[in-house]
Amino acid sequence: MANDSKKELMIQFCVAYCGILAGHKICATKTTGQLISESTGLPITLCLSANQGGSQQIGARIAYNEIDLVLFFCDPDDEIGQQRVNEISRLCDRYSIPIATNVATAEILIQGLGRGDLDWRSIVNPPISG
Repeated sequence: MANDSKKELMIQFCVAYCGILAGHKICATKTTGQLISESTGLPITLCLSANQGGSQQIGARIAYNEIDLVLFFCDPDDEIGQQRVNEISRLCDRYSIPIATNVATAEILIQGLGRGDLDWRSIVNPPISG
């Protein structure tokens, strides 16, 4: 996910780490996901646009333990964006899911993902079966 002013940064980040991301399932809000897919060729599961319920769809995936980490590049000056990132961040805290809200933290998480540092999640939080 990315606020409008951070979408280009998210695209550049995903292009840079396309090799790591290619080994994982990616979901994103509609506009951000489409831009990333067009730039990287990565398959992305698209949720609705953030302002049409996409944030809530990602929140539900977090609650059902379907997401191992969240990248949400946010603009601290965007009030609506801050509300969304706060909601997602609370869910990530509740369900022990790492979240990055800026490129510096995202780089640390993506490097860890590439090394397998997040594999512990499948042991501590096994997927909820329906």
